[in-house]
Amino acid sequence: MGKIIVMVGAPGAGKGTQARLLAEHFGYPQISTGEILREMAQADTSLGREIRELQAAGRLVSDDTLAEVILSRTSQPDCADGYILDGFPRTLKQAAMLEDLARKQGKEVVLVRVVVSDEALMKRVTGRRNCPCCKEIYNIYFKPPKNDNVCDNHPEAQLEHRADDNPETVRARLATYDEKTRPLIDYYRKDGLLQTVDGRGDAESIYKEIVRIITAQ
Repeated sequence: MGKIIVMVGAPGAGKGTQARLLAEHFGYPQISTGEILREMAQADTSLGREIRELQAAGRLVSDDTLAEVILSRTSQPDCADGYILDGFPRTLKQAAMLEDLARKQGKEVVLVRVVVSDEALMKRVTGRRNCPCCKEIYNIYFKPPKNDNVCDNHPEAQLEHRADDNPETVRARLATYDEKTRPLIDYYRKDGLLQTVDGRGDAESIYKEIVRIITAQ
């Protein structure tokens, strides 16, 4: 049976990095709702403008919009054997949507939550910089590039700092995440489906622990 690996964690918890490593390990596509929505937000459409406004305010898009995005993406051939979700589900309604989708696709859902303190999350997010070429992620506090604001692998590329990675927006995102996602975490914990990993260690150690959890399912 194919697996749907769900990475759960607050913004900046490192679930995106772990999802990328897991994608390489298992050969599953990584589906980041955040990246998909940011691409949609760049379009000059009513939906694109709506998404931009929500992101600027640190709020989440509607369940129905996310459901359409997930259904469309996971129906593609590369998801036949399994896939990794980064950023979905975030609410109880979305969890119900995922359970229905898993049944229809004949897949097993495995949930892994990466836990990090709010103080560390703030530094992780506001200090985050991305390479536009290879998508390598740096952080001015924890993982700075060798040369200021330049990718180690692509010296011609200036690192990008997302506009919504500012303290005010991050605080709003963390508050929204806690409000909307806590019932989801409690729901999965009661069902015994949620596996928790300490996100304070180095990425490699966290990755190995997550692989152990997934392969044990």
